[in-house]
Amino acid sequence: MSRYGDNTDIKNLCSSLSDNSKFDPKLYEKFYVKRGLRNNDGTGVLAGITKICNVHGYVVNEGELEPIPGELIYRGYNINDLVGNVNAEDRFGFEEIVFLLLTGRLPNADELKKFSAYISENRELPQGFVVDMILKAPSKNIMNKLGRSVLALYSYDDRCEEKTLENEMRIALSLIAKMPVIMTNAYQVKKSHYEHKSMVMHHLNKSENTAQTILSLMRLDRQYTKEEAQLLDTLLMLHAEHGGGNNSTFTCRVLTSSGTDAYSAYSAAIGSLKGPRHGGANIQVMNMLSDIEAHVKNWNDEGEVADYLRKILRKEANDNSGLIYGMGHAVYTLSDPRAVILKKKAFALAKGKEIEAEFELLNTIERLTPELFSEVKTSSKVVCANVDMYSGLVYRMLGLPRDLYTPLFAVSRIVGWAAHRMEEILTGSRIIRPAYKTVAKPKEYVKLSDR
Repeated sequence: MSRYGDNTDIKNLCSSLSDNSKFDPKLYEKFYVKRGLRNNDGTGVLAGITKICNVHGYVVNEGELEPIPGELIYRGYNINDLVGNVNAEDRFGFEEIVFLLLTGRLPNADELKKFSAYISENRELPQGFVVDMILKAPSKNIMNKLGRSVLALYSYDDRCEEKTLENEMRIALSLIAKMPVIMTNAYQVKKSHYEHKSMVMHHLNKSENTAQTILSLMRLDRQYTKEEAQLLDTLLMLHAEHGGGNNSTFTCRVLTSSGTDAYSAYSAAIGSLKGPRHGGANIQVMNMLSDIEAHVKNWNDEGEVADYLRKILRKEANDNSGLIYGMGHAVYTLSDPRAVILKKKAFALAKGKEIEAEFELLNTIERLTPELFSEVKTSSKVVCANVDMYSGLVYRMLGLPRDLYTPLFAVSRIVGWAAHRMEEILTGSRIIRPAYKTVAKPKEYVKLSDR
């Protein structure tokens, strides 16, 4: 008799699972189930109250959704004002956003200087961490390594289970500081182990802010322009927070509500963000862009581009999903403010460079898709470009590899996770536990000898 667990046995287990998991989808309507915690009109089920962020993309007018230009509000401040003033003053803004989201107020100049210095001083990883946790266990996926590394830092923290707000803030700032270093180290090890390329690890420069640190650690000569660093800084600002209902932030709040430690909650959020339906969307855009470039001869011919987009929507091209990646959002309707800001800044830096043609192609896709979507899908849904439409190409323009597109999202979004975790600790009073309707029928137990 062969040992249990060969391919046939596994297939049989999966077959049984599939057979016993089926039920009529109409039951969702019968029992008023909010699939994905969303209402029938696409709006999210209210699961909490927050003062951290407002993602606003429509108004309800006499029971109907009315599209409006999208708004992203951090602690009461419009993202356009936050980014706009940083640009006008020709400075960096990510550390200011960190301060704002974690405290609820904007810092003065002296506070911001000291706060930024504190983050830079805390980037160093514990003694032996890189060798033991990254070098000895390389990962093909940087997100998995980020999650594992964050969880591993628990073992290096003597106060990991201390339940005070001050300790939560200390852990949050420590991880915000260290995430870029973990990410870049994990990439260098992955590149060496799986691609057999040279691994280069630079020493940290404490005079560099977060955006500068990332470019400095990733580039062989450590050289970057101020414009490049400011563009990455803008991306970090835009990705830092997006409301309590997005999948990874909600994951963080769910774990926090159970009373678990900070490292476990943040590691779980990283695992959520890894999913292609969440943080991996900009990679899908880049794959789609490559496919369009390969099949459309003249990128400036809108008719030819439109014809191929129709094929994509009809599930006849690209990955046959019927999706034009980078278009549409769960909340935004007429516009995604992050995409508007990023597009303007990216186009300015790309002007005159070879990559400008690809940005123009994305712009054409953005302009044509709403009408084509309505035509092919016969849908009245309003769709706009989301931030993922342009973020991937921006990363590529900055010389950052595709392996880091989603990890860069995590490096920024941990700020929002931390803000929501601490808000959950301060205001949440019960464990988050939604219900699932059971539709399984009672069964009579059959003795082992009679089966």
